[in-house]
Amino acid sequence: MVHPVHVIPESHLADKPDRPLSLLGRMRARLRTRHYSKRTEEACVQWVRRFIVFHERRHPRTMDSRDIAAFLSHLATNAKVSASTQNQALAAILFLFRHTLGGDVGFVTGVDRAKRPVRLPIVLSQHDVRQLLRAMRGVTRLCGLLLYGAGLRVTECVSLRVKDVDFERGEITVRDGKGAKDRRVPLPQVAVTLLRAHLERAQARHEWDKRRGVRMSALPGALGAKFPRAEFEWPWQFVFPAARVYRDAAGSVRRDHLHASVVQKAVTTAARACGFPKRVTCHALRHSFATHLLASGSDIRTIQELLGHSDLRTTMIYTHVLNRGALGVSSPADAL
Repeated sequence: MVHPVHVIPESHLADKPDRPLSLLGRMRARLRTRHYSKRTEEACVQWVRRFIVFHERRHPRTMDSRDIAAFLSHLATNAKVSASTQNQALAAILFLFRHTLGGDVGFVTGVDRAKRPVRLPIVLSQHDVRQLLRAMRGVTRLCGLLLYGAGLRVTECVSLRVKDVDFERGEITVRDGKGAKDRRVPLPQVAVTLLRAHLERAQARHEWDKRRGVRMSALPGALGAKFPRAEFEWPWQFVFPAARVYRDAAGSVRRDHLHASVVQKAVTTAARACGFPKRVTCHALRHSFATHLLASGSDIRTIQELLGHSDLRTTMIYTHVLNRGALGVSSPADAL
C-alpha cells in the first residue's frame, strides 16, 4: 500500500488550500517529493496528458499494460518518434501508475519499439568556432564563448550565479547540472575581461533593482527560507539576468535569468550568416569543446568529468569524430 505524501498545495496546483489535487497535480507533488527537475516534471506531465487524450480521456485507473503498449506503439509507428522519446514517454507513464496511483502494471509487452540510431555529434573546427563567435554580438557572444570554452550546456550557462565564477582559481562551478550533479569546469582566460565588464554592468542593474524592490527569481528548494536575504545579495544573482522583469503569483516583481532560447536563436542566426553547411546548435559548441580537448591530448576520463557524464561510454563517442579521418586512418587514395 502506498501512503499519501503530504505536500503544500501551490497556486497552480490548487486554487484553495483545502481543495484536493487533481491527478496531474498529485503527480507533480510526487515528482517534487523525489526532487526531480522542473523540466523533467513538465515532460512527465505532458506525456501523461497525451496518454490520457489518446485513450479518449479515460481515467488511468481503468487502464492496464495493454493500453500502455498501444500508446507506445502509436508513438513509434504513427508519430515516428525516436527511441529516446518513446522511452521518456514510458518512464512518465510508469511513474504515474507506480508512484501516483499506487499500482504496478508489471512488464509492458507487445510494444513496437522505435529503432535507436547511432548518430555522431556535430563538431566544428576551431576556425569555424572563431568565425561563429565573431558573428555573434553582446551577451549572447559571451554565452557562446563559455559554451565552447567551458563545455557548458546552454541551460547551465544562462543559470550561472555570480558566486559560482571564481576568477582567482580560473574555474566555474556548475550547480545542479544534469542528473542533479555539481562539477567544476575551466574558466577560459579569453573570456575573463569580457566577463568582468559584463558583471560590472549587471551589478549596476542589480543595485537599481534593489532600490526599486525587484527581487531575483526564487531560490531553488528551501534555500529561500534558509537565506531570506539572499534574493537581494549580489553573490546569489544570475550572471546573465533577463532584460525584463515579471510579477509572480504572490505579486512580487522578480527578474529571472536570460532565457535559453535567446542564446539558441543567436547561435542559429550566426551559423546561418556564416553559411555553414551543417546544422549548428548550442550543443555543437559543447561537442567541439570535448573533441578539441581530446585532439590536444587530454585524458578521456578528465573530459568525462568536465562534461559531467556518468558513463564513460557517452564520452567515448568523441573518439569517432576526431579530425584525423574515420577511425584515425588515412585514405589509401592519398598515396596515389
